Amino acid sequence: MKKTVFLLVSLMFSVLIYAQGTYTKVCNDKSLVRKSAKWARKGEWRNGFKAASPDASVNLTEFYTQYSKNREQWDAMFRWLATADLTGMPKGKYPIEGTTLVASVEDSRNSELTKRRSESHFHHIDFQYVVKGTERFGIIEHETSKPNCEYKPDVIHYDYDVDKVRFYDSSKDKFFIFFPSDWHIAKVKTDLEDQEIRVIVVKLDYVE
Repeated sequence: MKKTVFLLVSLMFSVLIYAQGTYTKVCNDKSLVRKSAKWARKGEWRNGFKAASPDASVNLTEFYTQYSKNREQWDAMFRWLATADLTGMPKGKYPIEGTTLVASVEDSRNSELTKRRSESHFHHIDFQYVVKGTERFGIIEHETSKPNCEYKPDVIHYDYDVDKVRFYDSSKDKFFIFFPSDWHIAKVKTDLEDQEIRVIVVKLDYVE
């Protein structure tokens, strides 16, 4: 029953995305959308990491596709997440064994939306897992946004319609993945009193 509900929610979310503007990469292959949602729910990708699951904002088709193309990196990252002391280790950068990946353990603070920049990356995937505090993420709509700078070295920023931003608050049982088509804003101030956060950030390769 739970698996069925998960699949239905995932499919409804995908339909909602496409019906109300473009916020992520569109997949017109309905069978692939269903397969990706089932795969994500089954958890074959976890490699021992059971603390969190994809947030509702995550494009599960991109997740499935990129994992299938680059399983070594994803498996290594999830293995590291499963074994590292994410809340107790000192902040800093940690190489992930067997790969070129680096995990950034960041102690930071949310700030007003006007002080945060939107961004996307062409060649990398932003994996973000907030293990302390609550971080608010925004995802901006494509048709009403436009780049406001040159693309370099692997980031570009946008002007966007604030009224069309979709906001998602983190929780310890959810992680976020921002693919190149997910134009996002991080570390946005929440409605809570405490704005201090610890977030784990890993940039994986995006495979065409």
